[in-house]
Amino acid sequence: MSRPGTKGVPREQREQQILEIATTEFGGRGYAYTSLTDIATAAGVSKPLIYTYFGSRDGLHAACVQRAGKSLVDAVASAQTVSGADKALATLTAIFRALDGQTENWKLIYDTTLPRPSEAYALAREYQDALNTMGAEGVAEVLAGSDDADDHSLLLALWFSIVSTTIAWWSENPTQTPQQMTERCLRLFTAVRQPA
Repeated sequence: MSRPGTKGVPREQREQQILEIATTEFGGRGYAYTSLTDIATAAGVSKPLIYTYFGSRDGLHAACVQRAGKSLVDAVASAQTVSGADKALATLTAIFRALDGQTENWKLIYDTTLPRPSEAYALAREYQDALNTMGAEGVAEVLAGSDDADDHSLLLALWFSIVSTTIAWWSENPTQTPQQMTERCLRLFTAVRQPA
């Protein structure tokens, strides 16, 4: 594969390479700690080229968030056709497949360094809201028949924590495949549900 900074690389391919590098930088360091200079250096391109393609640092960040967010939302939406107890595992499997080798995408969407209020935060929040809405619908399905709002609230918080913690663990253990992650979660869910 050609380096982004080499001549003769088609613009569309170069843009995708810059987006991949920027996603890694923004996802790894956080929005607040990533400069356009860092991204340009890592990509082997000039800052003016990034301005030409994306308009600004915020424009580049927005393009990264849109790409990551769409991928995640589409993946989770596809898992919502499964019902009952299998939905949680199907959702995790979809997330693992969407994040395969790109756990920075999750970090990008849930970046705690995004300034509030800002366009960067607002855009990331759109994808957070879409993912959280599907999570809330899944919790409501699991707790069908219960009208205890606190149960719903706690289970949703637990679900988000499980997903975030699992992705953080996967970031630290990147040799795991999506299939291995699914199998590991299934083993752990089964172990937790075993009667004493």
